[in-house]
Amino acid sequence: MSEREYVLTLSCPDSRGIVAAVANLLSDHGCNITESQQYSDHYTGRFFLRMQFVVEEGPGGAVGEDVLRGAFAALAGDFGGSPDQVVEWTLHAVDVRPRMIVMVSKFGHCLNDLLYRHRSGLLDIDIAAVVSNHPDLEFLADSYGVDFYHLPVTAETKPDQEARLLELVGSYDVDLVVLARYMQVLTERLCAKMSGRIINIHHSFLPSFKGARPYHQAHKRGVKLIGATAHYVTADLDEGPIIDQQVSRVDHTHSPEQLTAIGRDLESVALARAVNWHAQRRVLLNGHKTVVFD
Repeated sequence: MSEREYVLTLSCPDSRGIVAAVANLLSDHGCNITESQQYSDHYTGRFFLRMQFVVEEGPGGAVGEDVLRGAFAALAGDFGGSPDQVVEWTLHAVDVRPRMIVMVSKFGHCLNDLLYRHRSGLLDIDIAAVVSNHPDLEFLADSYGVDFYHLPVTAETKPDQEARLLELVGSYDVDLVVLARYMQVLTERLCAKMSGRIINIHHSFLPSFKGARPYHQAHKRGVKLIGATAHYVTADLDEGPIIDQQVSRVDHTHSPEQLTAIGRDLESVALARAVNWHAQRRVLLNGHKTVVFD
């Protein structure tokens, strides 16, 4: 007989007794809760839950995954409200690692950081492939033994390029697409099709310093705080639900090049944290923002 670990997430209209009901269901099915976090949003009236638990499996074990899914589906029906109050829940086995495609253009710091963390066992997700609109970073993917795809793109070829990307998402059985300084705007169609499954990283100067050389622009304005934002991608450019932000204080002595170096470190850390939290099912969407059980 063996044990298997699962993560359950739940988002529903807030009401009394939800935690008790879920805990009782797990207990009735021979499960042992190892971690539990919950949050009630008094502004939206929604409740969010993440539970991690283990269960015995095997011929004489307590329960299998299909039984658990059926039990949770029945229980979730009790948590519904009006038609606009959706109940959302997921159940994932911890030993089934999610997979991601990393998209990049010419700046390789975030890609290199993710590849290193993956090789070092610091990410709870597998990097299936790297996709880029430029060939410059193929050597980096090759050095880590990760498949690389050069998919150049223009305004005219963007639909075909994104269709090829979706083919790769399907063929690699990918759960997440990560834009690791991918300097192209995704179409509304792709954003909708992959909703909640694309994470982007950018500097946190927006909307103040748009366009090229943002750190040079910030230096000219004498900023005292710089940062990076990791967020889910939506059709609204750089305005998707925020997952993580990193900041650092700077002063007049920092050159534009030093600001850039600090900013790239912040971008790498924020993106890695966001990817890991997503992979661990710790991020739940809450309208235009997120609930992060870190």
